[in-house]
Amino acid sequence: MTEATTSHFIHQIIVNDRAAGKHGGRVATRFPPEPNGYLHLGHAKSICLNFGLAREFAGNCDLRYDDTNPAKEEQEYVDAIQNDVLWLGFEWNNLRHTSDYFEVLYLCAEKLVRDGKAFVCDLSAEEVREYRGTLTAPGRNSPFRDRTPEENLDLFRRMRAGEFADGARTLRAKIDMASGNINMRDPTIYRIRNVAHQNTGDAWKIYPMYDYAHCVSDAVEGITHSLCTLEFEDHRPLYDWFLDQLDLMNHAELIEPMRRAGLAGTPSRPQQIEFARGNLDYTVMSKRKLMALVNENLVDGWDDPRMPTLAGVRRRGFPPAAIRAFWERAGVTKQNSVIEFSVLENSVREVLDASAPRRMAVLDPLKLVITNLDEGHDETIEFANHPKNADFGARRVPFSRELWIERDDFAEVPPKGFHRLVPNGEVRLRNVGIVRCVDVVKNDDGSVREVHCTLDPETRHGMPGADRKVKGTIHWVSAKHAIEAEVRLYDRLFMVADPDDTSDGKTYAEHLNADSKRVVRGFLEPLLAEAEPEASVQFERLGYFVADRHDHSRAKPVFNRTVTLRDSYATK
Repeated sequence: MTEATTSHFIHQIIVNDRAAGKHGGRVATRFPPEPNGYLHLGHAKSICLNFGLAREFAGNCDLRYDDTNPAKEEQEYVDAIQNDVLWLGFEWNNLRHTSDYFEVLYLCAEKLVRDGKAFVCDLSAEEVREYRGTLTAPGRNSPFRDRTPEENLDLFRRMRAGEFADGARTLRAKIDMASGNINMRDPTIYRIRNVAHQNTGDAWKIYPMYDYAHCVSDAVEGITHSLCTLEFEDHRPLYDWFLDQLDLMNHAELIEPMRRAGLAGTPSRPQQIEFARGNLDYTVMSKRKLMALVNENLVDGWDDPRMPTLAGVRRRGFPPAAIRAFWERAGVTKQNSVIEFSVLENSVREVLDASAPRRMAVLDPLKLVITNLDEGHDETIEFANHPKNADFGARRVPFSRELWIERDDFAEVPPKGFHRLVPNGEVRLRNVGIVRCVDVVKNDDGSVREVHCTLDPETRHGMPGADRKVKGTIHWVSAKHAIEAEVRLYDRLFMVADPDDTSDGKTYAEHLNADSKRVVRGFLEPLLAEAEPEASVQFERLGYFVADRHDHSRAKPVFNRTVTLRDSYATK
């Protein structure tokens, strides 16, 4: 879709359309999010697909807000969606809103009324559901279905004027109440909503339904390939029915409001194509459930690094290149499936392994004192910034008599296979030399406070014993030079692979992982004080981390764990 194009069925459709001269050889797509929440990783698949195909075929992709439900839409979401698309690495051709076309949509609805293809219905929402029928039984005609076009037009105009209360009347298409496809059973086109709109204010009292607004918006924007997820497959006959009845390419008067607003192009006859949505285990993708997690304070907002929102994974430190590569490899099919979250994490590791400089940090500190160095000992040691890429250069790391090491790098009673520091045992300090543990200092409760070691000077860099072999190498941070930082250790938000599965009698919220966020105070090599927000690094032997995009500063360093060095879930 982006870095390396993979052929899939939609790609082949476009290739065949261009070869046949369909749509004049043009490719125009759109990404049409509803601004009622933050985008998530599933949306990223659609973003990569729509923008990626437009880019590959030298076409255009519009960002169009499906803002037809003002009661649930907010400017915060409008802004967040634009930020997410740009962060993923894409730019839209036109930034549009369905509300830009409200006057066009209204004129199109009047055409349907005049042509006898739509009527004003007085049934309540509950009565409409009752009349609709079931999958095995046909529906019944509304008692208001046979109103004359003149009567319908009068009522529809009065609906627009705000004469009726919410829910009192709807405008419905007149199709076939006996259709085997329930979507074709006289669907609603407009409903009354006396609600202010985030883009149009109080100008409208009626708002179009998605199935109607979507296809008309595609057509007036000149979209050629309208890519939707599989749940819209049964809606495609309705999509085509509206376009057939309106024939926008031959009714220029319907798009006159767009011409006056300077938005008009050449209308198209778009084709809807469906593909399987992107699903991942160990998470939920329902906007309603994500909204509940936020509203019930079960997470720390839409951009909580545990959330599958694009704002969340960005704050977690997932590189956009990793997300693009992940969906590229996942492919595009018509078969619904669930992809393991670990596959995405491996894409993240792959990108960060190549791009993240290395640094040392200690997150569960234990003091190590090198007793055969002077108390004032102070030197710097050169470290490569990246072991696989000399272009990253080198850095100078301070070294002193007292160091911090990871507590689990020392064991008084080592388990089988333990190759780190033990009493009277030896281990190599990274880029320093070999130390031997000669004493253990304990607290009153018996816990280890310090380990005292001696450094073998013959094993230091450039000395004859530098190549002497020991089984373990551990990292360290100079105690007197280290910076103290808040480090947030994030894990998966849910404990089970399918949080939506209620067969055990539990809701998705009851499957939340209580250990999905731990906050520790760590000691970091001093160069990390200079890290800018959103800078990614590898803490050697610990994982990949990112400076928090909001909370991190020189005065108060804050790092989030992006991902461990290896898939800990595979180990489990």
